[in-house]
Amino acid sequence: ELISVPEEVVFTGLAYLYMCVCFYLFFVGLILLYTVVHDLWRIGGASKSGPEADHRHRANEVGLRVMRGIFRCTVLGVLIAICMKAQSAYLTSRGENIVAWVVGDMSSALYSGKDVSDGIAYRMPTHYSSFLIVISTCVVFLYGAIRLGVGSRFRAPLWTMSVVVALLVTGYLLIDAFAGFSILLGVGVLFAIYGLFDPGFERWRASELGKNHSVS
Repeated sequence: ELISVPEEVVFTGLAYLYMCVCFYLFFVGLILLYTVVHDLWRIGGASKSGPEADHRHRANEVGLRVMRGIFRCTVLGVLIAICMKAQSAYLTSRGENIVAWVVGDMSSALYSGKDVSDGIAYRMPTHYSSFLIVISTCVVFLYGAIRLGVGSRFRAPLWTMSVVVALLVTGYLLIDAFAGFSILLGVGVLFAIYGLFDPGFERWRASELGKNHSVS
C-alpha cells in the first residue's frame, strides 16, 4: 500500500528512535559488565595479598560465574550481529527468501551449483553497525578473560569459551564471502547455542570423563 510522505517520515523516525534506544541499552549493559569485571579484578588482587586462601578460592568461584555470564552476553551479541548482517546480505542477493538463500548456499558448496550469494555489490549500513556490535562485545569478553582468567580452574572452560566465540566471529566475518559460508556459520551457531546452556562445555566434559572411567 502507498503511504504519504509525512507517514514515511514518522515511520522512519520511529524506527531510528527504536534503534537508538536498543543500542543505548546494549552499550549500557556492556559498560556494566566491564565495571563488574574491573571491580572483581581489584577485589581479587586485594585477596591475593591476604593470608587466607579461602578468599582467593571464593574470588575464583565468583570470577568463573561472571565469565559464564559475559560469555552468554557475548554469544547473544554476536548472534544479533549475525542476524543483522545475514539479513542485509540476503537483501542484496538474488535469493527468493532468506531460507532458500541459505539452503542454496549450502547446496552450491556441496554440489558445486550456482553461487546464490552473487548479487548486488553493495554494503548496507547494517554491515557496519553489526561489526560495531561484534567488536564491542568481544572487547568486553577479552577484557574479562585477561583480568579474571588467571586461575587454574579457569583455563579449560575459558579456552573453550574463547574457541566458541572465535568460531562464531569467524562465521560472522565470512557471511556472503564465498559459496558455502553458511556451513561454517551453522556449526558456529550450534556450538554457541549449546554454550548458552552450558558455558565452557563442562557437562559435556564431565560426561566424557564418566564414560572414560566406566570403560577403564
